[in-house]
Amino acid sequence: MNRKTLVLPAVVALLAPVLAACGGSESGGDGGKTIVVGTTDQFVATKDAPAPLDPAHAYETGIWNVMRQTTQSLVHVPRGGGMPVPDAASACNFTDKENESYRCTLRSGLEFADGTKVTADDVKYSVQRVIDIKDDNGPSGLLDNIDTMETKGDAEIVFHLKTPDATFPYKLATPAAGIVQKDKYGPKKLRDGFEMDGSGPYKMKAEVKDGEQAVKFTFTKNSNYKGDVKLANDKVELRSFPTAEAMGTALAKGEIDMMTRAMTPGQIQQMQVSPSKDINLVEMPGLEIRYLGFNTDDPSVKNKAVRQALAQSIDRSQLVNKVYGQTAEPLYSLIPTSIAGHTNSFFNKYGEASKAKAQAILKNANIQTPVKLTLNYTKDHYGSITEDEFKNLSSQLNATGLFSTTIQGTEWSKFRPAQKKGEYAVYGLGWFPDFPDPDNFVAPFFGKDNFLNTPYANNDIRNTLIPQSRVAADRNQASKPFESIQDIVASDAPVVPLWQGKQYVAARSDITGTEWAINSSSDLQLWELARGKK
Repeated sequence: MNRKTLVLPAVVALLAPVLAACGGSESGGDGGKTIVVGTTDQFVATKDAPAPLDPAHAYETGIWNVMRQTTQSLVHVPRGGGMPVPDAASACNFTDKENESYRCTLRSGLEFADGTKVTADDVKYSVQRVIDIKDDNGPSGLLDNIDTMETKGDAEIVFHLKTPDATFPYKLATPAAGIVQKDKYGPKKLRDGFEMDGSGPYKMKAEVKDGEQAVKFTFTKNSNYKGDVKLANDKVELRSFPTAEAMGTALAKGEIDMMTRAMTPGQIQQMQVSPSKDINLVEMPGLEIRYLGFNTDDPSVKNKAVRQALAQSIDRSQLVNKVYGQTAEPLYSLIPTSIAGHTNSFFNKYGEASKAKAQAILKNANIQTPVKLTLNYTKDHYGSITEDEFKNLSSQLNATGLFSTTIQGTEWSKFRPAQKKGEYAVYGLGWFPDFPDPDNFVAPFFGKDNFLNTPYANNDIRNTLIPQSRVAADRNQASKPFESIQDIVASDAPVVPLWQGKQYVAARSDITGTEWAINSSSDLQLWELARGKK
């Protein structure tokens, strides 16, 4: 790719994994025995969301980590991060200095898993389908800057953008731009259930319980795959566990070979303090963030003074120390500290937690105290420890006497639709970035058709600052508009950032490639895993 398209030097330092505990494994070995990976991600098809694996609908890390194994995009982020490189394409580059026209040429002989030829028309169809369906929960916002698509023969496609966007290659690297077959994915209708087909490195089969929950995905090598990924194995299973504790027990018994998110801080600490010769713990840089969001139309939080007072009252250091320990750190912006353009905007405005300052904010706005609020969280999406986090937050706020809060946990399958419909005044969410650029910690929250479906809209952010930030090919040059965005967000407090997390995997000592199994954006790369020799 043309190197002018995206430069992310500030992110490169993130990408070196740390072996926190090591066994005695070697590379190579038995490729015939299935490698089994555990996760606490839940995969459910519901009445409100019957098509969890359709690229036009899916927009969450756990689902994308299933899709990445089977669907293929024109480009993908390489194992160490950095600029996207060709995958289904043989070459991609911007054709103009303004970063408004992006051309890709497909690899010769590209095929879907069933042997059907992949053409530029399939790419155009797949992307247009996501845009046309525009699912309420889907990722169409990532592609909404596409004006037109032009194909030239079977092998070339050109994307003409509405406005300059140096981050566009990253958006094409997401499952939102995954290439699908016309005869299996209708142009205006989602594909229900847990079937999935593509031209990616694996073919997939799901094991479904009670007709609505996938408990296991089996990935077998796609012999027709042509792309940049090199498979270190022929078969991998991804098993879903109800709790991190159940997943940890399965690893200890040898029923699974590796466990990914979400391990509990207690499990991680135990492995650090008392390492096992049979299990390796690998720490990896992470860009996961957690935050509180608000329905700014709800009467209880419509006045920004309430949101500001809440931001002024939360002691992030206490929250992290009491609940997450060394696995997280306080965060004072939606943009993580390790991403270029980050500023401590919330700390700059509010400083340390202060009851006196929070009280003054509410008094000046004539807000009667205590302010009654329900803090809503999802019980099963980010791990069981989320309940402890919200108990801590509630306790902190109630201790000021300025707030009277209760907490309410709900299953993700119900929580997310309710949040999108505006049923919660205050809610907790996490964000795993689609790609490691500050744009992806701003536009999905405050752009048009945003992920939160928030009523909050700031025209300076949406119409001026975000477009300005996308012009710069060198992303360090985009820092000024991002600084302005962060200052506006801190002042208006439509969201309140809480913490930034690290990420870990734990694996049996005969499993190799674990250091590359997850990248900084939490993308699961099962093809990196192999079974070595003890």
